[in-house]
Parts: sequence; structure tokens; C-alpha cells
Amino acid sequence: MTVTAAAIAVRGLVSRRGPAVILDGIDLAFASGEVTAIVGPNGAGKTTLLRHLAGLDVPAAGQVELRGQPLGSLGPAIRAWSIAYLPQAASAYWPLRARDLVALGRLPHGADLSRPTNTRDSEAVQRALHRVDGLRLAERPIDTLSQGERARMMMARALATEAAVLLADEPVASLDPAYALETMGILRAEAARGACVIVVLHDLGLAARFADRIVVLANHKVAADGPPAMALAAGVIDAAYGVTFRHVTVDGVPQPVAWERRDNY
Repeated sequence: MTVTAAAIAVRGLVSRRGPAVILDGIDLAFASGEVTAIVGPNGAGKTTLLRHLAGLDVPAAGQVELRGQPLGSLGPAIRAWSIAYLPQAASAYWPLRARDLVALGRLPHGADLSRPTNTRDSEAVQRALHRVDGLRLAERPIDTLSQGERARMMMARALATEAAVLLADEPVASLDPAYALETMGILRAEAARGACVIVVLHDLGLAARFADRIVVLANHKVAADGPPAMALAAGVIDAAYGVTFRHVTVDGVPQPVAWERRDNY
């Protein structure tokens, strides 16, 4: 899939862990105003790709570009306020108020949490809490919240950054269906405000419903890249996952259902 205006991109990306190749020659560009879902079987390199996009891992070859500039050439401050990264199973267990945890998302903008934040920072934190239905939890210590409530506060922290690029790794993994749908709606809203949203998902149904574009990773490479109906087509994900899928359509949205494991996988 060709993206004309790349907010962030990987060019010829190769990633290794010791002698093992995790990603091999990945070329992808991601546009502002879109939600891209990264899917694929365990070990396909989904989290590794997100970590490279966040600048946390150094490629063995190739590079990451932010607005056409090599990410490694940009200062940490520019990277911090340009890219918000929500890691897999992100959480916090120290007795910090939920509001203060969310306020950490304002640090890239110069917020000093040792004294009261300025109006702009306070408003950004309040907006982020409101968007995750977290205002009623704001004054509670984070270590008194449930795992799902903590996950929502971590999402709010990422939203408070108001970054141009939002990377989220399995943000719905610990959420019940209602909040999973709400979280995906929040990511769609971030794209609507102009952000480039890239989210790793295992739930293909949510990917099909909420993403503009789906990238399927398998065998260290891009197996498919395009609109949900194309990327999740019969045969494509069957081969990637080693599963025979049954394909149904609900309200015009493709919903692949894993049906049986392939014997030769």
C-alpha cells in the first residue's frame, strides 16, 4: 500500500535478536489521520516493529524516519513530544495518584511535576482522563486500581502527550468488551484529530472494524498490507496464522473467525 504523506516510516528495516532475524527488510510508511493495525502470529515481530518506531531499538540495517528525517538524528525532546508509546501490558504499581500518573505524559512538554502544572498541562490531563472515563478514578492511588483501570490510566498518559504519532501495543488486552470498544474508539478519535495511530492487535475483528489499514506480519516479513477486506482475505491470514478461517461479514465489516488449525503448520 502506498502512503503519500508519511508521518513515520521504516525503510529496509532489519531487526535481529542475537543470531535470530526478527524483521527482514521491512518497508512501511504510515500517514497522519489513519489507524493502522499491526497483526500476525506470535513471534512475527509486531512488538519489535513498534519498539523500532518508538526509537527504543536500534535496527541491524535500515532506518526509521520521522517526517522524512532519520529518527536517530533527532534529539530526545523532539522524539518525546512527537511519539507517544504505550507498551504491551503497561502498568504502574507504586502509590502515585492516577492523575499524577497521567500528568507524566506532559513531561515532554516541559511540565515540572514537583509543582502545580500550568493551565495547558492541566487541561490536557483533564481531557485525557475524561476520554478514558477516568475522572472518577483521578484521585485514587494507582496501586488500588484494577488491572483494567490501570490500563485505562496508562492510555490516558499516552493521550496527554498529544503527540503526532501514537503507538499502542495490545492496548485492549486486559479490558472487558465495553472498554475495549471504547479504547478503539479513542484511537479512531486520535486519528480524526490528525494523529498517526499504529496499534498492535490480536483481535482481528476489532482490527477489521476500527482500522483504516491492516499490516499482516508473518515469517519476519510483511505478508499483507491494505484495507481490512484485502489484508484479512481468505488465504492470506490462513497462511500467516496456520489456521483455517471462516469469513463472515457484519454490517459490511469482515469478521474472520479462526475455525481449525492446519495440520501442516
